[in-house]
Amino acid sequence: MTETAKLYRMVMDKHVCPYGTKSKYLLEKEGYEVEDHHLTTREETDAFKAKHDVQTTPQTFIGGERIGGYDALRKHFGKAKDDGGKSYRPVLAVFATGLLLALSLSMFAFGSPFTIRAAEWFVAFSMAMLAMLKLQDVEQFSTMFVGYDLLGMRWVPYAYLYPYLELLAAVLMAGRILPVVSIPVAFTIGTIGAVSVFYAVYVQKRDIKCACVGGSGDVPLGFISLSENLAMIAMAVWMLIRPTL
Repeated sequence: MTETAKLYRMVMDKHVCPYGTKSKYLLEKEGYEVEDHHLTTREETDAFKAKHDVQTTPQTFIGGERIGGYDALRKHFGKAKDDGGKSYRPVLAVFATGLLLALSLSMFAFGSPFTIRAAEWFVAFSMAMLAMLKLQDVEQFSTMFVGYDLLGMRWVPYAYLYPYLELLAAVLMAGRILPVVSIPVAFTIGTIGAVSVFYAVYVQKRDIKCACVGGSGDVPLGFISLSENLAMIAMAVWMLIRPTL
């Protein structure tokens, strides 16, 4: 016999609670039949909260026992709560997307995903996406950046220029356009960045957030962060020794 759960959630003309939707999905995924009670007005929602002495909705009841909101429901089913802590996931997502785009384009252009151009495009696409994330909020990025970048600490305007320089180098490198510009830009900002990250992480032993994905992420400053800068240096050196393919 299927067990039944009662779910009370806000479903209004201009607002459907996302946690209520996720609670319903989770209950059904766990095999429950859901009695889905919609709270369709603010007055109805406030009355429900007062009756059950709760501060938020949705609220789930199983076997007459109040489980609570979405986080409490996840805990009830033994699922780990996403606490929003530090994670390399944002930058790994960028690298994975850049790689897949590069392989796909290489397959289209050359009939094989595994080419030298695919490797170049991977670096260039990844740089461009990282720059785009920084450009979403340059002010927040610059605040994080000057916390560990050696040049940014001494000359703050560099923190504001960095995302534009990274994007410029990425776009030019993707098409092998104006290497006289892209190579020195990528090599310079990559070297400064690599030295800064190495000094902060491995010399000073600091535990801080990286600005590599802009101000929205919580990526720890470390080896994967260092790899962004090392990739720029490698790309610049490669294009210098192999100006043509």
